Amino acid sequence: MNVLVDPDRCCSSGLCVLAVPSVFEEDEDCVVRLADPRPPQDTHQRVREAARRCPGRAITVLEDGVSRHTLMEE
Repeated sequence: MNVLVDPDRCCSSGLCVLAVPSVFEEDEDCVVRLADPRPPQDTHQRVREAARRCPGRAITVLEDGVSRHTLMEE
């Protein structure tokens, strides 16, 4: 799993940081940044859920090189 974030889309809700603080951080402006772009296996489900719940649609999860859990579901 690889995780990407688009800080320009981040609306600073902090949901991702609360869900998986070992993977997501906030900068001084409360904009998301990655603490670990290749998270360990035991966090994968929480990372997927954080991507789906992101109100700014700022998180993309790549699995096997394919975007499988991109942003919030339509």
